[in-house]
Amino acid sequence: MKLSARNQLKGKVVKVTEGAVNGIVVIDVNGTEISADITMASIRELGLKPGKEAYAIIKASNVMVGIDHDEEAAPAGGHGAAGLSAE
Repeated sequence: MKLSARNQLKGKVVKVTEGAVNGIVVIDVNGTEISADITMASIRELGLKPGKEAYAIIKASNVMVGIDHDEEAAPAGGHGAAGLSAE
């Protein structure tokens, strides 16, 4: 499998929750569970079930960053309330 996405995380399916149209697939990647909401048609086509090896492939144009409330800092550099910049 070759893909342009750089974040390809190999793991094992630990849970599949089926819905009417979509299902949720949970993949264990080195002790961290990653869940994906995909179509039931894709779940069937890929044969996803607990114990099967699969990849969590993450392709995103945005990444959000957060902090715990007890670690809040004052805004830096006058970039607004959250200290963000569009640079």
